Amino acid sequence: MKRITMILAACLLGALAGCSKVPAGNVGVIVNLYGSEKGVDLKEVGTGRYWVGWNEELFLFPTFTQTETWSDAESISFQTVEGMKVGSAVGITYSVDQDKVTTLFQKYRAGIDEITNKFLRNMVRDAFNDVASKQPVESVYGAGKADLLLAVEDRVRQQVKPIGINIERIYYAADLVLPPQVTQSLNAKIQATQMAEQRRNEVAQAKAEADKERARAQGEADAKLTLAEADAKAIQIRAQALRSNPDVVTLNAVEKWDGKLPTYLAPGAPLPFLGIAK
Repeated sequence: MKRITMILAACLLGALAGCSKVPAGNVGVIVNLYGSEKGVDLKEVGTGRYWVGWNEELFLFPTFTQTETWSDAESISFQTVEGMKVGSAVGITYSVDQDKVTTLFQKYRAGIDEITNKFLRNMVRDAFNDVASKQPVESVYGAGKADLLLAVEDRVRQQVKPIGINIERIYYAADLVLPPQVTQSLNAKIQATQMAEQRRNEVAQAKAEADKERARAQGEADAKLTLAEADAKAIQIRAQALRSNPDVVTLNAVEKWDGKLPTYLAPGAPLPFLGIAK
């Protein structure tokens, strides 16, 4: 009896050893590895433990968000319209559509790691090459950098969506790497552009200050001219009034006279105001 129990326990352990687990958040695909139906005879399984035979293999496809970064030897490199080689570490965030796991496996006959780092990486690299080959290096390195990434992301997204991969984001995981001489040339050009812009700003500021000073001076001149014109007009009016009324001068003198006659008079000089009619 004891021996039978040990045999049953060994069989149970062997059975458990042959079981594979599909964790939560994953969809499994059990594939036949041998025989006439190898790679074709497969079944999709959900979360749980499953008996996987000696001629079968379980592939796991996580349906939650995945992130992969291709850096160092795996960095993405591409060429611009001038043939300049540009490279960068590139990251990708994606998820697998659980309703299309079988379609995805039938397309590539591989697990998610191989699909990601071989097929999906090649798609991203090819998209970079195709889009960047129509752009100058100056654009890729500068203002067109973000547009290039968006174009690549859109292209890859449309390419893999029908087979069950949902691209969430493709991004630069490091700065773009260009040949040293190209980097120096572009940096020098950027610096020259910035300095030219600074000079234009300084000239514009100086012109604005000069315009302001001219406007102030013109305002002061206009004010003085207006005052002078007013004074001239007043003198003209007074002169006209005096010409029309000559006795006004004498009247003004009388009003200011204190009633005293001069102490000394030149011989024959008339006495003041004696000729005024009463």
